[in-house]
Amino acid sequence: HVLTVCAACAQTWAELLQENLQERMTKKMKFSEMPYTRIDFARVEEEMKGLMRELQEAGNGEEQFAVHKKFYRLNDRVQTQATICSIRHTIDTTDSFYEKEQEYYDAQMPAYSNLCVAYQKLLFESPYRAELEQKIGPVAFKNMEMAMKAVSDEVIPLMQEENALVTEYEKLLAGAKIDWDGETLNLSLLTPYLTSADPAVRRKAAEKQNEFFESIGQKLDELYDRLVKNRTEQARKLGFETYTPLGYLRMQRNCYGREEVENLRRQVKEIFVPFAEKMYEKRRNRLGMDIMTWSDEQVFGPEGNPQPEGTPEEILAAGQKMYGELSPETREFFDFMMENELMDVFGRKTKAVGGYMTYLPDYKAPFIFANFNGTSGDVDVMTHECGHAFQGYLAAEDPIREHADIGMETAEIHSMSMEFFTEPWYHLFFGEQKTKEYTQMHLEDAIMFVPYGCMVDEFQHEVYDHPEMTPDERKQVWKRLEKEYKPHLNYGGLPFFEAGCFWQKQHHIYSYPLYYIDYVIAQLCAFEFKEWMERDYEGAWKSYVKLCRMSASKFHTELLKDIGLDTPFADGTISKIVDGLEKLI
Repeated sequence: HVLTVCAACAQTWAELLQENLQERMTKKMKFSEMPYTRIDFARVEEEMKGLMRELQEAGNGEEQFAVHKKFYRLNDRVQTQATICSIRHTIDTTDSFYEKEQEYYDAQMPAYSNLCVAYQKLLFESPYRAELEQKIGPVAFKNMEMAMKAVSDEVIPLMQEENALVTEYEKLLAGAKIDWDGETLNLSLLTPYLTSADPAVRRKAAEKQNEFFESIGQKLDELYDRLVKNRTEQARKLGFETYTPLGYLRMQRNCYGREEVENLRRQVKEIFVPFAEKMYEKRRNRLGMDIMTWSDEQVFGPEGNPQPEGTPEEILAAGQKMYGELSPETREFFDFMMENELMDVFGRKTKAVGGYMTYLPDYKAPFIFANFNGTSGDVDVMTHECGHAFQGYLAAEDPIREHADIGMETAEIHSMSMEFFTEPWYHLFFGEQKTKEYTQMHLEDAIMFVPYGCMVDEFQHEVYDHPEMTPDERKQVWKRLEKEYKPHLNYGGLPFFEAGCFWQKQHHIYSYPLYYIDYVIAQLCAFEFKEWMERDYEGAWKSYVKLCRMSASKFHTELLKDIGLDTPFADGTISKIVDGLEKLI
């Protein structure tokens, strides 16, 4: 895209790129040493209003862009401090200081987001928009248009309440205290027992997990009911009949809509579900079981799941070797992450559950959070979250901040494809004997995920289409969808899950509404990369790095076309993907 702009813009780009690289070198710092200062939002508001005045007084596009670079610096500062707080809060949910700081940002960030949209509105309506669009791209302006429809001062109190409810849900799960033979475990530390080779152990673990969710079931119902009603009220105040169209705007779906998503789900039901069911049948036969229950289907074979060898520290060292050999770009990236302590992956009882990658703009630094627990999931983190972080590291070279504003359906391609690109190095984690098993299990699990991901998405559409539903009615919807997307499913008498409550342990449904289909879109694209790399690994890798560097400089569907992938929305793509996977299997 550099070549499509005028010479003056290209010169500006080069100057900004040099400035960005210098910034990364001068601000290089270990995460533990990064200073935290609470953002004074009253002062930020004054600064933002000053920038808005400067923007209106500017006499041409160059002057406006100079103001816009000041906005970059201000927004980077706000986002960096809020992110440091969020990371440190999830690293230790019992830290009272960062708990209070997180509550502060939960309350303040909605108003700040609205202030940013007010600033963007001036850019959007600028008399010099054509010149600005040459610099930051048409995607940025489409995203501004969507953002202006998705917020208003009127919904700030509701957004604050929504943030608080989400934090309460995540803290509720992080606070799990599960007794295991006298030891107290949280949900993350229970995971190895859920995938034990011993059927009795994994059944016991599943019962313990079921008991915990039963114990908080009423609270889970209450929180989700309040979230649905809250989000619906936000939508209606903004002029929408239901939350779904507002959710699409907030998920930044700028080149496709509900019709395309529904067409994708239809094809998955017709073509992918029967294929995935074959994977479950293979697993049942491999386990030698007449009846395979949910607690069994998490396990690859009678000897359990292949587990990585070595300590968590040795897994990180293996990751460094892997990325050191994969490419010069990945070597530089992973060395940067290790040198600056930008990964907290060790399981602790006071950490939040799950894993994520986030970004610290002031330091041009990605950050990875995870909970190593001795399972193959530790390797998944090394590949999946590092896929996100690698793209974030490369995107830092791009001086146009809007290009980093990636839709999640694109962002998840970076992570899910990296899981396949790292296959030649799986032996570093599993040894020669278990590598073949893990490779097969990883592909099977990815295939089996696609129907589940679509089920989560359809469930959320039905919930937000009918916000008047009771908690019990929502559970009945989930049970119906399980029969459509996972017809083999048998919970084996686990009462919480059999009652249609499994979705309540899927934190995206509470915390990130309408997100989950992005994983499906990305997984299907990753399957295309998988088939490509089997034919031409080097060509597929070059295309992948190109995608990472392009960030959000083009619309999602345009990005796929540019790098040689078919869009999963189109009729025939999923059938083609399944044909390729059947050959690989």
